[in-house]
Amino acid sequence: MQNNQDNQANSLPHLCEDLEAGDLARMLDPEITIDEYKSKMGSDEEVIVISFLIQNKDAANDLVSFIEKSYDWILDADTSPGELDSGKYLVFVETNREPQAIENIVLMLEDMENLVQIPPQDYKVTYHKPRRTGGIDTLKTLIPTTPEEYRNLHRRLKDDIDNLKMAAGVPIKTKAPKNEYTESLRIAAGIR
Repeated sequence: MQNNQDNQANSLPHLCEDLEAGDLARMLDPEITIDEYKSKMGSDEEVIVISFLIQNKDAANDLVSFIEKSYDWILDADTSPGELDSGKYLVFVETNREPQAIENIVLMLEDMENLVQIPPQDYKVTYHKPRRTGGIDTLKTLIPTTPEEYRNLHRRLKDDIDNLKMAAGVPIKTKAPKNEYTESLRIAAGIR
C-alpha cells in the first residue's frame, strides 16, 4: 500500500510547497506588460515576454518559482537583477508565440489568483510595440500569437512611422531588407 502511495505522489506535478493562499497578496501590481522587454530564449517574433511588477526580491523569487514549477509551456521565468527606482522588482515570463499562448496566460493568472488575490479580470494589460492597453478580455486583440502576426504588426508600424516622417519632411533612413525581391527591385532601378 505504501509503495502505491509513493508512486502516486511521484507522478503528481511538483508544487511550490512553501507558498500558501494569499502569501503574495498586495505584493503584485495588477498590471501586465507584454513584449516590452527583449526575449532571452529566442527571437522576439517567436517568444512572448510577459512582465509583472512586484514589491520585493523574495516575493519575486517566490512568484518565479511558482510559475516555473507549475507550467511546462513556460520557456523561462526570471527576476530582474536589481530593483527599479520605485524599489520594486520585475518578474519576466517567456513563452512561445503560438495560438494557445492567450489561453495559457489566462490559466496562469487564474492560478496565481490564489497567491496574489488579484482576479484575472482586474489586470491592466499593456502591449508595448505599439503601445496599446486593455483588460484580460482584450488579450486576443492586443498580442500577436504567431510569428507572422508579429512581423505584420511591426511592418505596419514601421510603414506608419516612415509615412509620418515623409509627411513631416524628415529624411527616411530605413533600409529595405536584403532578399530576392528587394534585390530584383534594386537591379531594376539600377541601384547596387
